[in-house]
Amino acid sequence: MLTPELKSELTTILGAEYVCDDMESCISYSYDATPLYQAIPDGIVFPKNTEEIQRILRLAHQHHIPIIGRGSGTNLAADTVPTQGGIVMVMTRLNQIIEIDTDNLTITVQPGVLTQTIHNAVEAKQLFYPPDPSSMKISTIGGNIAEGSGGLRGLKYGTTRDYVLGLEAVLANGEVIRTGGKLYKDVAGYDLTRLLVGSEGTLAIITEATLKLIPLPETRRAMVAHYADLDTAARAVSAIISARIIPCTLEFMDQGTIQVVEDYAQIGLPRDMAAILLIEQDGPHLLVEQDITKLHQICLDSGATHIEVAQTSADGTQLMAARRNALSALARLRPTLILEDITVPRSQIAPMVRSITEISRRYDLTICTFGHAGDGNLHPTILTDARNSEEITRVEKALADMFATAIRLGGTITGEHGVGLAKAPFLEWKVGRTGIVALQGIKNALDPTGILNPGKIFTQVPTEQEGTKK
Repeated sequence: MLTPELKSELTTILGAEYVCDDMESCISYSYDATPLYQAIPDGIVFPKNTEEIQRILRLAHQHHIPIIGRGSGTNLAADTVPTQGGIVMVMTRLNQIIEIDTDNLTITVQPGVLTQTIHNAVEAKQLFYPPDPSSMKISTIGGNIAEGSGGLRGLKYGTTRDYVLGLEAVLANGEVIRTGGKLYKDVAGYDLTRLLVGSEGTLAIITEATLKLIPLPETRRAMVAHYADLDTAARAVSAIISARIIPCTLEFMDQGTIQVVEDYAQIGLPRDMAAILLIEQDGPHLLVEQDITKLHQICLDSGATHIEVAQTSADGTQLMAARRNALSALARLRPTLILEDITVPRSQIAPMVRSITEISRRYDLTICTFGHAGDGNLHPTILTDARNSEEITRVEKALADMFATAIRLGGTITGEHGVGLAKAPFLEWKVGRTGIVALQGIKNALDPTGILNPGKIFTQVPTEQEGTKK
């Protein structure tokens, strides 16, 4: 609970309605969408504007109180688990679209706006914000920016960091910093905008963002190709890129995922196939039709056993929805679902998937793999039960083996979910000791007292005091 003095000061800033420290509220904000991690905060606050956030941070800076920024809590790296107590700052009241600028093709938003709301607002004006994390119906744009979120359209359009032009953020000492703007060129000093994107709430609290928009694609077509073995599917991915065709979406599902998603969605996915590729292209109508024809032929030439092209936009939407719902489908099978996020070069997709299969056998675990084949971002998903401590020990060993394999194949431990608490012990494997020192130096410069989301990115295996396993 908050001390009476601190609660009084916070109530003066926000009003009693927006300061909570009862146990029910604290438990509600003690975890996020990441399995296994939970820690109780001292209190929760709900600011409505930048000025209130400044005042809260000045207070926290003065008294060395941890501040954990939070949107919808959909992150998958335990980034919003308050491992050292402190105050969870929930940003959902800052939920306004400030401006859609059709002259400069930008949208300026507060961090609590839902990603899907941005899509709907700009598409109504025939504009397009491409980043599409699977959680976009409930995730906030501030969370997307803090985590550097990706999505299904990353191959062709890039990820969240490619669309953030400018930010307003509050530093740990309560001062406001503004970076970038409605500019497509700006090399005045270090790129602070890029620095804050993906910083996981450890450097500043984002209070406003200006995002790049592009014209809405004229049309979109989808298709699915079935493959009897993983290597053939992987070769098809390479063949598509080699043909200089960049699909809007190029997704992969292994057999385990196919079977579970088909049980869930019942849309005719091939349960007996080793893998499928879900492919979507968008753009001018004639170009899309030409690309779909070429993609169809490439998939046939690469050994697809069957190809189905969606004949209507509704059919295409259904196919893509099957992929977006993979996590929901898998979640029905076991009490605990651990969705991982490794990335390897496209040429290493098949070796990585084979390694995941071998790891699942070695540790007697059920692991289903799907992901963004076009950019090598795979999501091996472990179905387990957090109440089974012996099985969780095997899960932790399997995760370590997967991260080590990804790095050995030229990849990384996270492509779009972030480091947070869950992957912090493995960050040095990727960036090295010198890299850790450099990152820590940046953290110390912007947050010298270490109050912003402490224990994330740089932490080691959490102790019982810092965070407990459920």
